[in-house]
Amino acid sequence: MLTIVPYESKYTQNFKELNIAWITEFFTVEEKDRELLEKSQTSIIDKGGFIFIGLWNNEPVGCFALIKKDNRRFDLGKMAVDKNYHGLQIGQKLLAYAIDFSKNKNWHTLELYSSTKLDTALHIYKKFGFINVPLEDNLEYLRSDIKMELTL
Repeated sequence: MLTIVPYESKYTQNFKELNIAWITEFFTVEEKDRELLEKSQTSIIDKGGFIFIGLWNNEPVGCFALIKKDNRRFDLGKMAVDKNYHGLQIGQKLLAYAIDFSKNKNWHTLELYSSTKLDTALHIYKKFGFINVPLEDNLEYLRSDIKMELTL
C-alpha cells in the first residue's frame, strides 16, 4: 500500500539515494543534481518548492519534487521509484498526486524535462496529459532532450 507524505529531514538520504540510483543507471550525476539532492531543503523547499516521499509499508520507495519557477509554474523533477518496486504503478500514483496537489494550489502549469531514452516515463507523462513543448537553449541538465508541460 502506497502512502505519500511531505518531505521531512529524516528522508533526506532516501531522496538522494532514490534519485542517484536511477540517474546513474541511465546517465551521469550532474552539478544541478548534486545541488538539489545534497541541499534539498535550501535548494527546493526554502525557495517555495515541495518534496514528497512515497512510502510502501512505511518504507521510502519513491519521491518527487515540485520546484518553483514562479507563483503559478512549477517544475516536476527528481521523480524516482526504487527499481525493486517497479511494476506496482508507484510512479503513476506519485504523478497523479503531484497533479492533484498542483491543481489544489491553483497553479497554472507543471513542466518537466526528461530524456527520450526514458520511454516508459514519457509514455506515462503523455497518458496524464503532458504535451511536448519547445526546449530552451542552455539547459541545466545535459541529459534533457525533451520538455513537456501540463496546463492545470
